[in-house]
Amino acid sequence: MANLKEVRTRIASVKSTQQITSAMKMVAASKLRKAQNAILQMRPYAAKLKEILQNLSASLDAGDDSSVYAEQREPRKVLVIAVTSNRGLCGAFNANVIKATNLTMKETYAQQFNEGNVALITVGKKVNDYFKRRKFPILEDYTPLFDNLTFENVGPVAEKVMELFRNKQFDRIEIIYNQFKNAATQKLVREQFLPVEPVKQEAGAKSVSKTDYIFEPNKEEIVHDLIPKSLKIQFYKALLDSFASEHGARMTAMHQATDNAKELLRDLSLAYNKARQAAITNEILEIVSGAEALNG
Repeated sequence: MANLKEVRTRIASVKSTQQITSAMKMVAASKLRKAQNAILQMRPYAAKLKEILQNLSASLDAGDDSSVYAEQREPRKVLVIAVTSNRGLCGAFNANVIKATNLTMKETYAQQFNEGNVALITVGKKVNDYFKRRKFPILEDYTPLFDNLTFENVGPVAEKVMELFRNKQFDRIEIIYNQFKNAATQKLVREQFLPVEPVKQEAGAKSVSKTDYIFEPNKEEIVHDLIPKSLKIQFYKALLDSFASEHGARMTAMHQATDNAKELLRDLSLAYNKARQAAITNEILEIVSGAEALNG
């Protein structure tokens, strides 16, 4: 059994760790509230805009300039955008995205990967560090986005990604990120950013006619502005989802760490009391034995 000094040192160390994890939990909870409000307010708008985008893309003529974003091409060249956090201590949040990115590149697009036709854009320090250590060529790194996550900062990044597709440098662009459900739950998502996917029809459902929109002032002007803006909104929503998920995952991880520290303290306190009781018993036995020896 460890001596009393060692146990006391461990108890002090665990208490210090418990205070840190408890403080980090409260900080994460505070940041989560703001990030959660942002994504919950954005989600209905982004969902409706995506619906309009899909219907509108399906109604465009092949010669229309804006139909390029809906052009379905053979995915010979693929771009994967992986979104993680800049910091750790958030459980399996980052590891799940990195694992899904590896599987997407090496299994889903194995042929393109072997031919060197799979490129990677990283958003977040953790995923960037992981692939940089493995000498994987990274097309772009947008880690600083999370330092000030606003639509104004995200817009130019989305424009650049759209330009890569428009110029046919890539035939398919996918985003991998964690979608926010609640503080304790994050869903790993891999979704196609470009080309715009057509409206999915449920099995057994009747054929749905295309939505007939009335354009004012004219179709060309509205389409020219609406489709790029809608794509930027979808990209921004993915980053907001990941940002809120990060704080939720960190709050949960720190809550579990605090609870684990509490259980460890209980076990250490029990061990300390047992060791102290054993030491006292030994001292009493020594005193009694010495007294009997003197009397004898």
